[in-house]
Amino acid sequence: MNKEKTAEEVLNVLKMQEEILQFTHFTNQDAWELGKLMVDEARKRELAVGILIRRANGLTVFSHMMDGTTIDNREWLERKFNTVLRTEVSTLEFYMYLQNSGNTMETKFMDEMKYACVGGGFPVKVEDAGLVGAVCVSGLNHVADHDFIIKCLSRYLHMDEVPRLKKI
Repeated sequence: MNKEKTAEEVLNVLKMQEEILQFTHFTNQDAWELGKLMVDEARKRELAVGILIRRANGLTVFSHMMDGTTIDNREWLERKFNTVLRTEVSTLEFYMYLQNSGNTMETKFMDEMKYACVGGGFPVKVEDAGLVGAVCVSGLNHVADHDFIIKCLSRYLHMDEVPRLKKI
């Protein structure tokens, strides 16, 4: 019997994911290889998702829109990137924080046309250097967008023991 995870348990899993899924280095070649792995996974699962990998300075180092995506997916990718850059955590962690803190996008001075309070954006962090970019996915429900990123990052970084959330 599956019991629902508490908000604290979900936040702990999200923080663990960010701690575990860090790079030792992150080059444009790394972005290409990760992006290609993500496209291959999306093709295999026949997912209509947009994928964006962007450096913290705004440079897009990988972008692909699978068949079936729309301009709306591109807009979500932009907003998710902005949120990761602003908060330095996954967009799902930010979503959970807002859900449980009594804060809102408005109280955080975040324009909903520029930022997204949904899962699907994940910080690219380099050990001992911090945030260097973000990987974002749009096209599934927001928890599935996040989980898709976690699955792909885990495989790319050869991390087998990463806790995952199927739903919250």
